Amino acid sequence: MANNKIIQHVYIVGSKGIPANYGGFETFVEKLTKGQKNKQIKYHVASRFDNSEQAGKKQRFEYNGADVFSIDVPNVGSAQAIVYDYKALKEAIRISKQNQDKHPIFYVLANRIGPFAKHFAKEIHALGGRFYLNPDGHEWARAKWPKPVRKYWKYSEKKMVAAADLIIADNPEIEKYIKKEYSSFHPQTTYIAYGTDVQRSKLTMKDQKVRDWFKQKRITENNYFLVVGRFVPENNYETMIREFIASDTKKDFVLVTNIEKNKFYNQLKQRTHFDQDSRVKFVGTVYDQELLKYIRENAFAYFHGHEVGGTNPSLLEALSMTRLNMLIDVSFNKAVAKDGAMYWTKVVGNLTAQINETEIYDEKRIADYTKAARKRVADEFTWESIITKYEGLFVS
Repeated sequence: MANNKIIQHVYIVGSKGIPANYGGFETFVEKLTKGQKNKQIKYHVASRFDNSEQAGKKQRFEYNGADVFSIDVPNVGSAQAIVYDYKALKEAIRISKQNQDKHPIFYVLANRIGPFAKHFAKEIHALGGRFYLNPDGHEWARAKWPKPVRKYWKYSEKKMVAAADLIIADNPEIEKYIKKEYSSFHPQTTYIAYGTDVQRSKLTMKDQKVRDWFKQKRITENNYFLVVGRFVPENNYETMIREFIASDTKKDFVLVTNIEKNKFYNQLKQRTHFDQDSRVKFVGTVYDQELLKYIRENAFAYFHGHEVGGTNPSLLEALSMTRLNMLIDVSFNKAVAKDGAMYWTKVVGNLTAQINETEIYDEKRIADYTKAARKRVADEFTWESIITKYEGLFVS
């Protein structure tokens, strides 16, 4: 067999598609296709037709060597993601049938289409194919969803796990949870981590873009605690803000987040009075990736309050770039950072005490944390090693 002959077709459903410069799954698909080493794999990627990054708005195009097929999604409110995944998997199966692929793999990202999973699994098996699933984190535990929606996510997860031939978890704690929670299904599981970029920012202290941003936000290098993430309750903004305000530090708390003056924002203001503390600075989002890297690299420390499962991309970026990382003490975060971070709890005064303690840390203590964090990333979370593991799995 010629060395470049395609022997494995892989259909990826569940990301918004490629090209993209945002989102965990979107970044994963971008890196997987761009960094492809084994040319015997052919990737086919579902993409939302309204994905703003999409090349030329074509129905079908090649990108990073992958066959990208567009799915038009009707505006049906919060059910859009479910409709998208359903239509995308249906189209992937149609393309595979048309191509007469041998033993295709259909890799579905997230648990959105559980009620239809058994039906799709039957169709895939009829083709001689396999149905792989990445269950993501605990979507059913997110505080942003009302109770009926959370019930749907849990039900959907159960049905997806029952139907899948293999579950690929990006965090060892998620793999453990799947094995224990759904032991009656005897799920086949494996762990392949999420990856992160380890390149330093191309920007320097002297760049105009850097100086303008820091001047506008009234902050200085190495003189701020940082958080980057979605503005949702389960990321523990209230605890971090309250505990920071109670601390003695003269440094700022810089929040890079999609701040909207919504109900959650107003509740936070009412409960913490952060607007009365000039150190707390909501600075909006930063889409320029080089600038965001620079902001991470030049923070004094990074707070990570995510507690709802999985390997969070912003945590990996922090471990790769920020010198000192302070994470909420949950099993998912410990599985990722191990001894490369400090850990805090929601007990009143716990994080405050740790913030105050960092004020007297010497350079060696901070350097030890930095070294351990960078080693964790180099050992387990580089995109190169993640791609190698995926390719080995797909052609095994």
